[in-house]
Amino acid sequence: MTPPKHIVSAAAIVLNDKNELLLIKGPRRGWEMPGGQVEEGESIQEAAVRETKEESGIEIEIVKFCGIFQNVERSICNTLFLGKDIGGQPTTSPESLEVGFFPIEKALEMVTWKNFKQRIEYCLDRTTHPFFIDF
Repeated sequence: MTPPKHIVSAAAIVLNDKNELLLIKGPRRGWEMPGGQVEEGESIQEAAVRETKEESGIEIEIVKFCGIFQNVERSICNTLFLGKDIGGQPTTSPESLEVGFFPIEKALEMVTWKNFKQRIEYCLDRTTHPFFIDF
């Protein structure tokens, strides 16, 4: 019997001092929050910080663990954190065609990929923490 292969990813919902939301525009999914796969020997919190820096140029501090979205069919657990901007400049990368901070309402309109908007909304609503959503 082959052992199951699971993917663990980490994403950050990042706000700046103007209460604007950090988004990256990826080549496949459009506007989204920064995040990606957790590497071996790395904590999920460290992955969220690293992925945000790699994809956006923004350095963050994790403020709070928000919850988990689990894609049961694809064996993916996406962990989500609230983060605050502590430095760096918005910078594109091979994973991000555009990067910026946007007012929350505008940012939510920009995010159109699957349940990514829902993920952001759950993270911004602190009354839902911690959450576990499986689909």
